[in-house]
Amino acid sequence: MIRFNSDYLEGAHPRVLQRLLETNLEQTPGYGEDEYCARARRMLRELCEAPEADVHFLVGGTQTNFTFLSAVLKPWQGVISADTGHIAVHETGAVEATGHKVIALKNDDGKLDARAVSEYCRLHFSDESHEHMVMPGAVYVSNPTEVGTLYSRRELTELRETCDRWGLILFLDGARLGYGLASPENDIDLPFLASVCDAFYLGGTKQGLLFGEALVLCNGALKRDFRYMIKQKGGMLAKGRLLGVQFEEVLKDGLYMELSRHAIRLAMKLRDALSGMGIPFLVDSPTNQQFPILPDALLDRLGRDFSYATIEKVDDAHTAVRFCTSWATREADVDRLIEELDRLLKE
Repeated sequence: MIRFNSDYLEGAHPRVLQRLLETNLEQTPGYGEDEYCARARRMLRELCEAPEADVHFLVGGTQTNFTFLSAVLKPWQGVISADTGHIAVHETGAVEATGHKVIALKNDDGKLDARAVSEYCRLHFSDESHEHMVMPGAVYVSNPTEVGTLYSRRELTELRETCDRWGLILFLDGARLGYGLASPENDIDLPFLASVCDAFYLGGTKQGLLFGEALVLCNGALKRDFRYMIKQKGGMLAKGRLLGVQFEEVLKDGLYMELSRHAIRLAMKLRDALSGMGIPFLVDSPTNQQFPILPDALLDRLGRDFSYATIEKVDDAHTAVRFCTSWATREADVDRLIEELDRLLKE
């Protein structure tokens, strides 16, 4: 079975595993207070051109999302998200479990529109009974989004301006950030994110590490006591140096972006091939997630040798699915998928 379900199906890049093996028997302080984590933090600050930023390594994306949001929101506040946002759909109510409502707004190709956020806030605060309602306190976006689309520099700038107008925290989920940065349609970079977001993170779990995310705190007002919250919410790894070792290795010599570009190249190869076969897409994604709409009869046969994620029924005879490439996807497997789809369509 060749699997295209997601981008975290493989283990870790061989260089990461080799470095973990080389450092395996070293004794270091725990909980991320070791020299490996310190060096990885310095590397990220340099890449972000944000020398004053705090960098924290957490074990996974869900932990990062609900730890950060529960730390910065007041007890009576919630977070605005697209209705397709990961915190609204695929985290089992983790943010709500901390006592904070996810305020889901209609998405625009997976994205939040700054005007919609501003209008929601206007309606909230103009309501004479607004003190009886959950106050918006933050905005959550993911880049790439859950449907593979990208925020532009203009869109994020507009969201920043909206957040400043209404006193909101802007937080960017970067579980797949490398794949977004490597996209040919991308126009943002890490220094820009550090300048426009109160916080964002660079994903590792889906991008060549065994596990781990690097949270970059840019807003100085959010830094105090943050490690208390990481510990309380279960995001702090006792053997924290394992995170530092991994991030230090993938950030060396541009490996992180090299792996990201590999996934994007193969995703674009797949997209171009499917487009050439006349296959429509649910959404136009310039990243490593592709969403073709395929005949159900074809999918029944395709599923014998290939696995994928089912997204939604489009009509009685067609279903939108997701094919994901990753840092470790083999080009030969993409070629086999293309050949099989072409063969099945011609039958």
